[in-house]
Amino acid sequence: MADNNSRAGVRYTTPAILEWLHRTHTTHDAALAAAFDAPAQHGMPAIQVGPAEGRLLELLVRLVKATRVVEVGTLAGYSTIRLGRGMAGGGRLWSCELEEHNANVARENIARAGFADRIEVRVGPALKTLPELAAHGPFDVVFVDADKGSYDVYGRWAAEHLRAGGLLIGDNAFFFGQLLDDTPEAAAMRRFHEEAARVMDTVCIPTPDGMLLGIKR
Repeated sequence: MADNNSRAGVRYTTPAILEWLHRTHTTHDAALAAAFDAPAQHGMPAIQVGPAEGRLLELLVRLVKATRVVEVGTLAGYSTIRLGRGMAGGGRLWSCELEEHNANVARENIARAGFADRIEVRVGPALKTLPELAAHGPFDVVFVDADKGSYDVYGRWAAEHLRAGGLLIGDNAFFFGQLLDDTPEAAAMRRFHEEAARVMDTVCIPTPDGMLLGIKR
């Protein structure tokens, strides 16, 4: 159940509750811990998805029995490993990362997690690498967690290259509280929402910064 306060945005979590939930549902093994901690150790911004969001990605991928997955935004590979763990046997994942340094760190973490033969990290602007991946489609899942001003373009690519019943997942769907601002980036994020809703069955999951989930019709 919910109440009017929670429907209006009030959250009943506390640091103690979140810590208990993490211990119960989303604890890290060595491979996940290494990938999660890597940004702080390698001079990257610590902007990876949280443990709960990572576990959600893993379970969503598992639910659709995904064998072909695309990720836009690798960072140190934490979400990549989560997505990989959800894939069905023989699955393949292609992850797009802008920075060579980040990609190298991610590859080390991916290899440590046992996915070196199933996950490929492509380096360069995703607007260039995504067209190169199209031949591997149609895809079961596309996960977007990259530059917010291009989300609308990434969403259109996903809508074209997902199979029917495939999932579009977009992190930071609240755009750090700036979703309704009058900026080009906020406008792009709103288009991401609106265009996905026109061609998919969608919902925005109220994670800390929102996660759009769409099922292609």
